[in-house]
Amino acid sequence: MSKRQTILAVDDNGSFLGYIPKETGHSGEGKRHLAITVLLFNSKGQVLLQRRKHKIFDNIWDFTASTHPLRKNDGTSESLEEATYRSLEVEYGIKGKIPLKNMGFFNYFAKFGEYCENEHDALLVGEYNGEIDLNPDTAYECKWVDKQQVVADMEQNPQNYSPWALEGLKLLKKVGF
Repeated sequence: MSKRQTILAVDDNGSFLGYIPKETGHSGEGKRHLAITVLLFNSKGQVLLQRRKHKIFDNIWDFTASTHPLRKNDGTSESLEEATYRSLEVEYGIKGKIPLKNMGFFNYFAKFGEYCENEHDALLVGEYNGEIDLNPDTAYECKWVDKQQVVADMEQNPQNYSPWALEGLKLLKKVGF
């Protein structure tokens, strides 16, 4: 991957439209692009959350990880799974393949000053019971929290969570996670 990230512009249904610089997808009204939100759970019924370091939505709680599939140096695109595994390794030091389930997609738009999120977001979930080594460049902290506590807190205190985590919660409720 190059240092300057190139992401995948898509329509509201997720159909590929072309490659754009990451900045184009996040400036002004942005341009709809493909994103991934990951939620890991463990055998104790807990989910892994992080208090994210983020250019736009900084210092708020998020699901386990969030990223974009990127254009690779060979001109192809990362798959959802490749981007997810890259993100988990960078953010938590989790190496190897975790079985992932795609729970579906949602579209959302959130604006903050001159920046925005304008995404067609895939929500992937998987079980993980191993060690984590949080990257301090990507998050302030992380924690395992009981799934029902997270749902209740997100409903009572939505301002404490990323807009994509709130949308992801709506999708999880629809599919009965």
